[in-house]
Amino acid sequence: MNAANQVHATSLPAGTLIGAATLVAFSLIAVTTARLLHLRGTTAPNAAVVTALHLTFTDRAADHAVEVRDADRGLRLIHVVPPGSNGFLRGVLRGLARARRNEHVGEAPAFTLTRWSDGRMTLADPQTGHQVPLEVFGPANAQPFMQLFADDAATVSISKEANP
Repeated sequence: MNAANQVHATSLPAGTLIGAATLVAFSLIAVTTARLLHLRGTTAPNAAVVTALHLTFTDRAADHAVEVRDADRGLRLIHVVPPGSNGFLRGVLRGLARARRNEHVGEAPAFTLTRWSDGRMTLADPQTGHQVPLEVFGPANAQPFMQLFADDAATVSISKEANP
């Protein structure tokens, strides 16, 4: 058997190649159409809001800590994320900040952190419509966001004790 016959003997049938090319083309067309029409995936079932916080996140230039403030309570500081910690929280915030820059939205509007009755937790940007389901990344990654609910409650409790 010569080299030309060996190459021909190991190549794929034309039907298989045409089928694969058709599948790739269909996938690209479907994704492009969904993107252009702003189609969303499936939505979660309706659930009641257990708690919602309206929060702002500010990166401190001096030490790169992130200040978390409650927009419903006069931008009261409820938590400081130490520099170099909570990579998942920082990553989620970077993604939402990027979406704001792309849509020319400033940093000032608050994000909404919501706990739902079915156990889900989301961080949403009402300005861009982006929403991140936090529980799908596992409990360890969702924990820093869950801590913000406890920190907010503690801050409210402390302020009530200071101002009876």
